[in-house]
Amino acid sequence: MNTLTRSLLLIIIICIALVIAFSSAFAGEGDAPSDDNVLCIPGAYVNVATDCQLSGPSQYLTELAEHGFSFPVESLPGKGPDINLTYVEYSYAIMRMERTPVYGSMEAALEGKEKNAARYINAPFAYVSYNDDIVIDGKRIYQIEENAWMTANDVIRITPPRFQGLTFEHTPVHPFAWVLSYLSATTYVETKRTPSRNSEDYTGHQLDNYEIVWIYDTVESDGVQWYMVGPDEWLPQNLIARVIPNTTPPEGVPGGRWIELNLFEQTLAVYDNYELVFATLVASGLDPLWTRPGLFQIYEMYAATIMDGVSVAALSSDYYLEDVPWTMYFDGSRALHGAYWRANLGLPQSHGCVNLSVGDAHWIYDWVELGDWIYVWDPSGETPTDAESYK
Repeated sequence: MNTLTRSLLLIIIICIALVIAFSSAFAGEGDAPSDDNVLCIPGAYVNVATDCQLSGPSQYLTELAEHGFSFPVESLPGKGPDINLTYVEYSYAIMRMERTPVYGSMEAALEGKEKNAARYINAPFAYVSYNDDIVIDGKRIYQIEENAWMTANDVIRITPPRFQGLTFEHTPVHPFAWVLSYLSATTYVETKRTPSRNSEDYTGHQLDNYEIVWIYDTVESDGVQWYMVGPDEWLPQNLIARVIPNTTPPEGVPGGRWIELNLFEQTLAVYDNYELVFATLVASGLDPLWTRPGLFQIYEMYAATIMDGVSVAALSSDYYLEDVPWTMYFDGSRALHGAYWRANLGLPQSHGCVNLSVGDAHWIYDWVELGDWIYVWDPSGETPTDAESYK
């Protein structure tokens, strides 16, 4: 037996002796070793009978698995819809002033004298759609309809945001959320190791606007909901917008086809055949022009329509919006529709309607049928439900 072989044999004997001594120390003199004192090898032990002790890595991995976390991280079974849904046949511009002249001819617009205006658009929040723009002698003018022109001194061209939600082949197993870094004090959102505002234990993990994360757990701390987005990583509710998949139809919905609007999370989910097929961000009504909770049905649809204080009765008289795309009315003057003027979503901002990106409104418009159900609710209970608040 050479020296190397003797050394290896000695090491093996010492290891065996240490294991026996370790087991005896736990089991007691003269007793057989207890399997309960044998540490489990690292791994997740969820709903599994074990004869080993969970401690260290195995305990940590099991706790994560109980929250639904696994290694490697499961991919979200969603993808972006067709990018072509984000485009419309119109071009849009915002009014520079509350009282904006509209000229009856190209010549009058080029001259630009307000005394020659055929009419005025009077609203502090106003957008027009235009069919053509022309530059003559360095002056740009816009044709908004036949015999109706406006000047570049009066309007500013805009490009509708291209944000889109997600389509799904099957319902995700966990809640998920979009990060809203535009609501943060910085250009990003950074996770914390503990769900509390009273600590500075930031992880260094920075998330961008509209980045998508899984939600594994929810706790409340100092009146704030905190969401677990990874191992020892937490974000406050106000910086993300969560979707909670729920394939059980709301009470009153007779089949497996409906739209759910969560006012607290500012998210919308579409269910078809009892499966989540689409989800996205919204901007609902801002206090005191809330989007009313309840169960409604889509009763009227327009590929494009005008919205102002007259045609959208009783909500407000301080806006004027031309060719609002993919509009679906469900509660009186409240509708789902594309909001080409809305730079960011995920926060109440509207006059009662449910604002969507142009592409998302188009997807829903193509899917929806007259009579389809929309369930509007606020799990926080903060949105009024009494009829007096919606007269």
